[in-house]
Amino acid sequence: MKEKIKQTRDQLVNTYKSLSNKQRIVLLSGIGLVLAVIILGTIFTTTKNDMVVLYNDLSLQEVGQITEELEARKVNYQITDAGTGVEVPQDMADSLLVDLAAQGIPDSGNIDYSFFAENSSWGVTDNEFEIMKLDAMQTEIANLITQIDGINGAEVKLNMPEDPVFVSDQQQPASAAIMIQTAAGYQFEPSQVNALYHLVSKSVPNLSTDNIVIMNQHFEYFDMNNQNNFGADQTYTSQQQIKNDIERDIERNVQRMLGSMIGMHKVAISATADIDFTQEQRMEELVEPVDEDNETLPVSVETITESFTGAPPEEGAAGVGDGEIANYPAGTEGNVGDYEMVKESVNNEMNRIQRDIIESPYKIRDLGVQVAVDNTRQLENGAIEQLTAQEQVAVEESIASILNSIITTSIDKSYGEFEPEEKVSIVFQPFEGMETTEAPTPAAGIPLWVYIAGAAVLIAIIVVIWLWRRSKSEEEYEEIIEEVEIDSPEIPSTFEQTVPPMETNDDSDTNVRRKQLERYAQDKPEDFAKLLRTWLSED
Repeated sequence: MKEKIKQTRDQLVNTYKSLSNKQRIVLLSGIGLVLAVIILGTIFTTTKNDMVVLYNDLSLQEVGQITEELEARKVNYQITDAGTGVEVPQDMADSLLVDLAAQGIPDSGNIDYSFFAENSSWGVTDNEFEIMKLDAMQTEIANLITQIDGINGAEVKLNMPEDPVFVSDQQQPASAAIMIQTAAGYQFEPSQVNALYHLVSKSVPNLSTDNIVIMNQHFEYFDMNNQNNFGADQTYTSQQQIKNDIERDIERNVQRMLGSMIGMHKVAISATADIDFTQEQRMEELVEPVDEDNETLPVSVETITESFTGAPPEEGAAGVGDGEIANYPAGTEGNVGDYEMVKESVNNEMNRIQRDIIESPYKIRDLGVQVAVDNTRQLENGAIEQLTAQEQVAVEESIASILNSIITTSIDKSYGEFEPEEKVSIVFQPFEGMETTEAPTPAAGIPLWVYIAGAAVLIAIIVVIWLWRRSKSEEEYEEIIEEVEIDSPEIPSTFEQTVPPMETNDDSDTNVRRKQLERYAQDKPEDFAKLLRTWLSED
């Protein structure tokens, strides 16, 4: 191992010594450049502050206020989430939150109850006061709703009727319309929706839950589930909720399955279910055999056996004495009789089953599934083309096979036989108004200094390899020249006398060729060395 290290060191030393001054300067400059880039990159990495989220889910007005203050403080920041979030260096995030909050930033521009305390000295009219009071109430209710998990933002609009002038006038009820920004994938329980209705109802005077409308950004309504109201309305609401839940679950399962095969944006699912809400309660009393081999099971067995042996009674008139049976034949003298009786009584028992059955009122009586498939596809060059007829048939068969299985297992078998193919509808149609191209996901950011350092190292390696090869070429060239001088035959004196002296004219062909060879040897020493080897081999 030591010998290899020594040989490598000697080779490097010899290579360095064989370089010219210009080559040594280039080599040392490249090594210094690489070291400088590595040092600067290390310093830049250690001193770089990670960016963290300062605020998110802001309005454009609030983002403008925050960025203006950060620019005034000369703080580096980044705007994220399509202009709704702000990121700052991690070591400054906590202090900036406190400082901006002390200045009332971000200011949403809404009036809350603190407005009256800050501007209590201002003189306002009754109408202006009522408007500010209404705006403050709306702001406070919106802030209260936003604190609930799953709600990112809220807008509240209240309709407050004027107070009656006369005592005999009836007070008009208030109403509220609420738009909430729900978090992606968050599902609210019925109890949570009811609590939200009661929260708003108790915050506004003379506002009942019937006069509240709550909707999210996807135009989905959140209706209150009145579980304490028994009657036709409650029954209808609960049945519709069950029907919607069943249809929604089927649609989601089919959408997830077909979306993984075709694409989430290339398929639309709609399910229609017919639910049987008939609830049956009955009692069954059944008598069944014990098992296949024994129809009955003996519970008790009674056996009576009687026997008699002896002579008949004496001769006399039959049936004439006291206690005798009339017309009983008299026996024959000298005969002996035997009497025997066996009586067996068996009490058998069957299986007696009593059942109290309450049938579930939630049975799928019928089910239909409608599927719309986008029959277009985007090529690599960006062009759009439609699927061929064979491709559409293959896709339709695959979808029909999946839906037939789902329908067969969903519909209750007690309603008779059915054909699942008749309950499936598949349509191929180009989708309009839906963006099918997915937004490009930002690639993981690589710092710029990594590219700079890599390029510098690559350049240094190329320079070292070029210098080393050039030094090797010069050594080979010197060896070739020495071999030529050693191996070349001596020129006879007669030849020297006969050879005319070389002309010194710069324009002669010989001088031009000599200059070309010298330039060629300087520019391409390796090729020149190969040329000399060729000449020597030919000689």
